Amino acid sequence: MTQKALRLGTRRSMLAMAQSGQVADAVRQVTGRPVELVEITTYGDTSREHLAQIGGTGVFVTALRDALLRGDVDFAVHSLKDLPTTQPDDLVLAAVPVREDPRDVLVARDGLTLTELAAAAEGRPVRIGTGSPRRMSQLNAYARSHGVAVETVPIRGNIDTRIGFAHSGELDAVVLAAAGLNRIGRIGEVTDFLPVDTMLPAPGQGALAIECTAADADLAAALAELDDPYTRVAVTAERSLLAALEAGCSAPVGAYADLLADGQIVHEMRLRGVVGTTDGSTLVQLSITGPVPASHDEAVALGRELAVEMLAKGAAGLMGERAL
Repeated sequence: MTQKALRLGTRRSMLAMAQSGQVADAVRQVTGRPVELVEITTYGDTSREHLAQIGGTGVFVTALRDALLRGDVDFAVHSLKDLPTTQPDDLVLAAVPVREDPRDVLVARDGLTLTELAAAAEGRPVRIGTGSPRRMSQLNAYARSHGVAVETVPIRGNIDTRIGFAHSGELDAVVLAAAGLNRIGRIGEVTDFLPVDTMLPAPGQGALAIECTAADADLAAALAELDDPYTRVAVTAERSLLAALEAGCSAPVGAYADLLADGQIVHEMRLRGVVGTTDGSTLVQLSITGPVPASHDEAVALGRELAVEMLAKGAAGLMGERAL
């Protein structure tokens, strides 16, 4: 007798389908059951407004979660950076698999890097497309500190649309996440990898979240085999920072936790955070280092501790509208 297929809820975008397909393969291996993708359209997919205007928080997630709670799907895959920081009681984050490259990247005209673009601009501003206040803030701060004129241009659309702005010359470059381009096999189009020292990623960037209902304990236990403990504590600390700043997914907050090792021995975790005005004129950028968190609560505490320090330095005044 063939086992009933597990239904995986996913957004319809090319990237969402690619990452959900990869998760489906992994779930088939750990459960021995067939997995079918169920495509769901979210508000964030259909709205043409900029993410900063529609609020960002949960716009790509709510429809998937509703489908889970209705029983239309058995589990769902999200980009972790899209998840609101408050986890509903009736849903469980069953697995956070090994993180992809968390960095932001540039896809620029003529194969240029950020430094080369600035040199080739000949006095005019370098026009860089991004819909993210976080990226705008840090790009503009970089430009100010390096004496470069940058104009950040708000854009939306899928990966093809965004890259098209650079290839057509309408913009000099666009900023995207390395993880997304890796997952759809287009990392070769990147012209510059932006180091985290220049551009701290969004909290949770590069990581996926596999979610199911809390009532389905057997499925949650099976999915937990895909969990990577190091990725989970890192993104938990990053998201705890975001939550303690009371900022939504579209706020200009960057955070990145990395593990510090002596040889093969991982002994500490460093959490870096940044918040700034979108014009880059003011940034609060701090870091904290501590033992690798041994539990969810320890990871949360590390994020809160850094948030307290950032708020003391004036972070709250830099985020524009506070999330409700």
